[in-house]
Parts: sequence; structure tokens; C-alpha cells
Amino acid sequence: MIVSMLSLVIPIFNEEKLIDELLNRSISSVESFVTDYEIIIVDDGSSDRSLETLLVWQKKNSRIVVLSLTKNFGHQAAFTAGLEYAKGDIVAMMDGDLQDPPELLSEMYMKIIEEDMDIVSGKKTGRRGSMNRNLLSVLFHLFFKSIGEIKNMENAGNYSMMKREAVDALLTMKEKVRYLPGLRTFIGFRQGYVEFVRYGRFKGKPKMSFGKLFMLATDAIFSFSKFPIRFCLVLGTIGTLVFMAAGIYVLIAKVYGFAITGWSSILLSIYFLGSIQLVFLGILGEYVYRSYKESQNRPVYFIRRIYGSRADK
Repeated sequence: MIVSMLSLVIPIFNEEKLIDELLNRSISSVESFVTDYEIIIVDDGSSDRSLETLLVWQKKNSRIVVLSLTKNFGHQAAFTAGLEYAKGDIVAMMDGDLQDPPELLSEMYMKIIEEDMDIVSGKKTGRRGSMNRNLLSVLFHLFFKSIGEIKNMENAGNYSMMKREAVDALLTMKEKVRYLPGLRTFIGFRQGYVEFVRYGRFKGKPKMSFGKLFMLATDAIFSFSKFPIRFCLVLGTIGTLVFMAAGIYVLIAKVYGFAITGWSSILLSIYFLGSIQLVFLGILGEYVYRSYKESQNRPVYFIRRIYGSRADK
């Protein structure tokens, strides 16, 4: 296989403190195994000096392309923008906080070339940094592994490298609510892994809050698992059986004269059934919301301006 270009897609949001280190390490890593490349930095609506810093780098290195989005559309949307713009025969995705080590790119590349893999993902064997975040991430991956309809993506996030055929297949899926690691696994092809220990952030505070991480987890579960709707069915069935048994008990108690007096049992029954119904409505609401988002058919991002050599041609 003859490779003419490698594209590296990196989304950032308010990362002015680590852009210099990020690009120094990324360029050094990429140049160690390819000569023709582009590094596509997607500025996801940063409000600090990230864009200004990126433009200084872009003027020094014409292989750097900066996509400036009109606002903060979110992590998955920013990755999508970079993937749709990338022109390389091989395209890599990497987070911009240096928790994904750029030095691993060469190992991914060799796995694609030497083992003829179509997709190589970074598989986390350990984590350093916030204990709470690490624990939540491990629990999510274990839970998703047991309920998800797609397999073989345990502890694999956005960090990956794909051949052009796989990228094109990935981009044919136009969901508005996106979970790229799941979509990447769903498309098939020959997939391999490179293991690594994920480090904490190089500088600054995490941009993915617990709330955003929770929403990303729910997007993954609702997109790639029947568990929520099956949970409704199981819980409803259990509730029905419990109260059928309770009804039989009440009838027998009345016949034999030891019926329970008072309203506590009735109130508990009402509260229990009401709670089940609210759970059902919440889960069904999530499906309705996602269907509504898809029916709107809005673009997942808008580009304000592209800075780079190809933008000027």
C-alpha cells in the first residue's frame, strides 16, 4: 500500500495553555514515520486565545490547517468536521488534551501498513489522573460491554487511525446524536488495537464535565443498545407480577378476615406504580428526543473560517 498523505484530526476547546506542547509533540511524532501529512485542528468555539495561538503555528507550518467553528458544537461534532475535511489516505483522530500520547501514532501506522488493518484504535489498559473520572470510565465501559449491541470496543475511545475506505464508510452515517467510537466499531472492516496507559491532562482543567460525560454515555447507550427499552419491559413485568400477587393476597385476606386496615398499603402501591410510569416516560422521552433531533436534519456544525493552504486555493 502506497500512502500519499496522513491526516491527523485534533479538536480543541479553550486549550491555549497546551497548544505549543501539543503541536510540538504531534508534528515530531508524525514526521518520524511519514513525509506528507496535514494536521487539522478544529477550534470548537474557543473563547480564550486558542485560535490566535493556532494561527501563529499555521503561519509557521503550512501543513497545519485550522477549522474555526462558529460556536462550541461539542466534541463529537468537532471530530466530524475534521473527518469530513481530511483528505489523507490514512486519517487519525486524537484528543487535544495530550491524554492520548501522539507518540503512539507511529505504532498505529505500522499496524495498518504491516498487518493490513483498516482501523486501529487506542485501547486503554490503565489510567492516570482523577480517580473519580477513572472509576466512572471503567464502570461505563464494563456496563456498556454487557449491554451494547457492538462488541470489541472495551476501553477504546476516540483515539484511532483509519484507512480512507473506513473513513468514507464512517462518514456515510449521518446521525445528529453521534458517538464516534461506537460508529467506528459498527462499520466493521479489519480492526486492531494498540494498548497504552492514558495519562492525565498536560495542563489546564478538563473540558468534559461530569455532565457532558454522562450525556455522552447516554448517547452511546441509547444509540447502540436495547437495554433502556428492555429495562422498561422487565420493570413493568415485575411490577405487574408483584401487584397481581398483592391483589390475590388482599382478596384472600378479606375472605378470611385478616385484611390490612389503613391507607399505607394503597399509597405505597400508587407511589410505586407512579414511579415506574415516570421511569418509562423518561426513557421513552429520550427516544422521542433523539428521533426529533434526527427529523430536524440540522447540520451538526458550522465552519466560520478555514485557515490553511488548501483554503486559499
